[in-house]
Amino acid sequence: MIFDRIKPLDAILATAEKKSLYRSLGAFQLTMLGVGAVIGTGIFVLTAAAAQKAGPGMMFSFVIAGFVCAVAALCYSELASMVPVSGSAYTYTYAVMGELLAWMVGWALILEYAVAASAVCVGWSGYVMGLVENLTGFTLPGALSSGPAWGFAGGIPSVDFSHGVVNLPAIIVAAVVTWLLVIGTSESASVNAVLVAIKVTALTAFIVLSFPILKGENFSPLMPTGLLGHDGLGVVGAAATIFFAYVGFDAVSTAAEETKNPQRNVPIGLLGSLAICTVFYFLVAAGVVGTVGAQPVRDAAGAVLPPDGAGFAARCAELAALGQAPIVCSDEALAETLRIIGFPVIGNLVGLAASIALPSVILMM
Repeated sequence: MIFDRIKPLDAILATAEKKSLYRSLGAFQLTMLGVGAVIGTGIFVLTAAAAQKAGPGMMFSFVIAGFVCAVAALCYSELASMVPVSGSAYTYTYAVMGELLAWMVGWALILEYAVAASAVCVGWSGYVMGLVENLTGFTLPGALSSGPAWGFAGGIPSVDFSHGVVNLPAIIVAAVVTWLLVIGTSESASVNAVLVAIKVTALTAFIVLSFPILKGENFSPLMPTGLLGHDGLGVVGAAATIFFAYVGFDAVSTAAEETKNPQRNVPIGLLGSLAICTVFYFLVAAGVVGTVGAQPVRDAAGAVLPPDGAGFAARCAELAALGQAPIVCSDEALAETLRIIGFPVIGNLVGLAASIALPSVILMM
């Protein structure tokens, strides 16, 4: 059958030789490419959602997710070394499992990056509108600044439009990036390195300012929802959410055909970028927890509310009206943390850095 066809490795390599791309990337450029793809909405935005699921235990969620990605990265490293061509998982699957599974993997990758790009757009919206509000006092109506909340009524999925209808800024940035891609754009390794430097500088500033004022009591209880939890809560449940923060690490393997000595440099780029990002994620999470606390929001009965439910949105709105909204309710957790601990200007700069750098992630996705 047609879908049983396997493209031999020799044929893949021969095709790559005929249409080979210029090999110019070294280990450093690949590592920066990986860091640029990984550090995005995950650390700037998902910190709050992870804290709602696991409390201070979200620090370990970042480590768990990073370990799982590292195992996958070892597989990518081996395959990219054997098949140093573009195409990533699609090409590898085509060579080993056949055309049908390769077709499925290809569409799964497209879905992964489409969802990731959408989520980064939402994260960018939160940071930009938070920055605008802090500087000018202007706020968009709730109906235009966030999407609807999802929940269950009698076991049936339901949609609640009371807190939002559509995220207009997210749509605008998606449209602008799409327009750039339509008219044609090219990214160089040097431009990517500059954007990575902006993001890393923002995270480093956050760590340096937050660590001197950590409070031990903010880490207790360490795992308020447990290790495994239930209904997607707990440290492992938060790790499943945080895994999204590492989406894009495989972008390094897609550049194998443009890499000098891919057998050596691709593994360095994959594992090096993951190691850098995991360390940053852990330290930033510790900074948030230790300075302002990160205990989950609970309902009247004391149950922890899922961060994507209508009940959570309503409870956060109530606390915000009282001026008591915790960091788990924030759309811009890092910038808001810095404002709370007395560094509003630096907080705005971190928000600005996220606003500048996150569109580059959307472009890569």
